[in-house]
Amino acid sequence: MDVRVSPSLMCVDLMHIANEIAALEPFADEYHADILDWHYCKNMSWTPCFVKGVRDLTDKPIECHLYVDNIELDLVGLCMDSGATMVTMPPEVIERQVWRLKRAMDAHNVGFGVFLNPATRLDVVEPYAEVLDRLLIMAVDPGFAGQDFVEPVLAKIEAAARLRDRLGLSFDIEVDGSCNERWYRALRDAGADTFVIGTSGLFSKDAETANAIAICRENLLHELS
Repeated sequence: MDVRVSPSLMCVDLMHIANEIAALEPFADEYHADILDWHYCKNMSWTPCFVKGVRDLTDKPIECHLYVDNIELDLVGLCMDSGATMVTMPPEVIERQVWRLKRAMDAHNVGFGVFLNPATRLDVVEPYAEVLDRLLIMAVDPGFAGQDFVEPVLAKIEAAARLRDRLGLSFDIEVDGSCNERWYRALRDAGADTFVIGTSGLFSKDAETANAIAICRENLLHELS
């Protein structure tokens, strides 16, 4: 496949996390860990300490996706210390410290990412697009699994791909939210490089994770071949 697959750890069976990771290992290119603080959106999930536990179970990249209203170097530092290889943050929260965070993350060889909610304009990241390692585009409102795909996001992905080409950049374009067989081809064709796959694309396909993975893999191959 010409896309990367990042299972959402928000959707795994947390009582059997080691078994879940073992089942996902042959399928996943990386893992996506949502960290929510109840303030940015009304939900809570994961912590850097939990990410550190997952790091003990896999050598694959782990992205910390921070839905957090108050981001400073101490929180980013905890994510880096946990073994995260990418930290993705909201632009409206970090706009006054973009380069400070980027330098700190570069020093630890950790990727610098920003995410755009469905209603957030692409042009907010243009002033610092050259320092992005990843641009994550949300296809649902933040914080809750199982929502319907917001179709206008496809145009934003296309615009992000054009921006990347126009500026001669190489940041990864990732999509998070309702990534499933209904949208795989359209997302890839719009310019997405990485799919965060959660409830609708993977974990709802079968009660047994191994079976759900097989169905998801078949759907990806069918839609993207």
